[in-house]
Amino acid sequence: MFLFYLLQFLMSGWATGYSFRCDIVDYSRSPTALRMVRTCWLYYFSKFIELLDTVSICSLTNDVLMLPFLSKRTAAAGAEGTFHALLNCIVHVIMYTYYGICSLGPAYHKYLWWKKYMTTIQLVQFILITAHIGQIYIMDDCPYQYPIFMFIIWLYGSMFLVLFLHFWYHAYTKGQRLPKMTRNGISKDE
Repeated sequence: MFLFYLLQFLMSGWATGYSFRCDIVDYSRSPTALRMVRTCWLYYFSKFIELLDTVSICSLTNDVLMLPFLSKRTAAAGAEGTFHALLNCIVHVIMYTYYGICSLGPAYHKYLWWKKYMTTIQLVQFILITAHIGQIYIMDDCPYQYPIFMFIIWLYGSMFLVLFLHFWYHAYTKGQRLPKMTRNGISKDE
């Protein structure tokens, strides 16, 4: 499904006319603009389904994690507000491929050697999102209609960058996995 979204985002703007500097939301009824609106609606709908999935998993396991809830984010339907969604679709295709292989059982775990690289791809995603949105604040000539959305997306990108860097440091640099959490921040190891 995310591969479909990726293709839709590319065909509705990012491969057919958007620049990576400053694009405003297209309110026309052109086929490209309407395709972007439809793609954004489908993207929002998929995030809603993911949120329901996250709520159901958390209610079954009694684990409440901040990251899955924060990742169900907001964006403006078009132009600058969709770049992060495009990157997110690319990363989710990779993530769900990993999870799919992981769910096949222990016999397939030998094919999961690339987990560290998946985390690297996620870090690159957040760096690109933060840099892409951050450029709007140093450009004098960007008339984007919804600057609050840009700030929210920049905040999300920055926050996830810090969270994933923290994970990377503990999991791969220090060689320690983070402790599994139960409720209220109390570790199972305690």
